Amino acid sequence: MKDLTLQTLIAVFEDMFGRGLFWAMVAAAVVVTLAYLFVLVRDRAVSWRKFLLAQLAMPVGAVAAVVFVFQITNSGLRNIGGPIDVIVLLGVAVLGAVGAAILVYTVQSLVARPR
Repeated sequence: MKDLTLQTLIAVFEDMFGRGLFWAMVAAAVVVTLAYLFVLVRDRAVSWRKFLLAQLAMPVGAVAAVVFVFQITNSGLRNIGGPIDVIVLLGVAVLGAVGAAILVYTVQSLVARPR
């Protein structure tokens, strides 16, 4: 693999997760992102109380993302081979944490309308 292109990344992720699961995750990410943008535009301000509660969900999201990747790829901590594996694992954890925070904030804002 000499060139790292978008098509190459999509092919790798489809192979790793399976075509259906990968595109379902992409669709879920798009829906949550659009809902988050809708909430921000609708409320015109960030609710710091909801933001704090969303931050409390970040460690859960980080652990859940790492466990999810380990389950999908049939690997575990014993299979980490080098520094790049640790970097990728940390990246997965960070993305899981941020995704959980955005999801929790969005759900809170959609369930409880602003005053």
